[in-house]
Amino acid sequence: MMKSLKKHIARALVALMAVSIPMAAMPAPKAEASLLGSVISAVATGIQVNQVKSAMEYYNNDEQGRQELFEAMKEQQGVNDDPELNARLASLMESLSTSVAAVDPSINDKPYNYFVNADTTFNAACSLGHNMTVNTGLFDLIDNDSEIAVVLGHEMAHGQKDHVIKGFEKSIPTTIIAGAIAGSGSTAGAAAANVIANYTSAVNITKPQEWEADNIAFDYICASDYNIGACAAIWQRVIEKKGASGSKNFVGEIFSPSDHPTHEERRDNYARKLSEYSHGHVTAANGTVKVYGHDFVTPAAYGSMSSNERAYFVAGNLARAFHNNEAPDEAYLYNGTLYIDNQAIITPVEGDESASSLCDELNALLSLRRTENVA
Repeated sequence: MMKSLKKHIARALVALMAVSIPMAAMPAPKAEASLLGSVISAVATGIQVNQVKSAMEYYNNDEQGRQELFEAMKEQQGVNDDPELNARLASLMESLSTSVAAVDPSINDKPYNYFVNADTTFNAACSLGHNMTVNTGLFDLIDNDSEIAVVLGHEMAHGQKDHVIKGFEKSIPTTIIAGAIAGSGSTAGAAAANVIANYTSAVNITKPQEWEADNIAFDYICASDYNIGACAAIWQRVIEKKGASGSKNFVGEIFSPSDHPTHEERRDNYARKLSEYSHGHVTAANGTVKVYGHDFVTPAAYGSMSSNERAYFVAGNLARAFHNNEAPDEAYLYNGTLYIDNQAIITPVEGDESASSLCDELNALLSLRRTENVA
């Protein structure tokens, strides 16, 4: 690195001399010294920028670089070796990767690396090179895979759209990485990998990029077997749990920044997209699910889910059914669960209306819709 810097400075000095020698009679030594300093500074800065860009490219797209950064992230953050959590994450990432490929096949050229870290706060992050780190705390506060899939899908959307490398370029001062590279004696060495790993959760993602990642994550969930309503439900959960649990459990780039969309805005955006996916036949708000604009059900709270959160899951099932078939014949019961076609809608729990009552209500709405269409 120093030899390269000396060569560039030498070239700059030669260029400067070519200009200054004919002007030797002019009394401007201070100006020339200042110009010389500016040239040297500009050359050094240019070299740093080029080195950092080269390093970013290495860690983002070169397979060896991707693996080096991944190992640095694991060493720095610590790995939770819990076999159940790791198996769960592997299943989620395998399923999501298939869904992402249906929307964006480029994932096949750069599959994701991932691990569970020991942090007990509620977060996940995607670094350069499609290297993902998932906090143990994410699993502590979410007990269903559909909502976890939304969070992971959001991070994968950042990775697929290269938001991450753009954010790193804004987040990390060039001099820090350049210094690490110089210390390692190579274009991209272990010291640089450690610096970048240290900034994994501090990527500068903009508000438009957050919206883009949210919307793309919805497409990923639609292409999967996960519940579409989980996209709105996770933000309903965050709204409710953040107040109850305190901010110490909610940190990280998708949950905290004041310049990002609010939790309510994100939930409502997903609720609108859910309705659009159902061709406008299903809506959910304030815990009540409507079909064709008529009240259908206000689910009871169940387990760790509030009534409002659970309503989005019921709406997600209905949206999937109406997306596949805008005019289903009738709803039916099987083993205590309400279905439309082959899509499960709701399994009543204590506090819900009975399965037979819900079946009758839904069939009444379907019949009314058919009557309205004939009229």
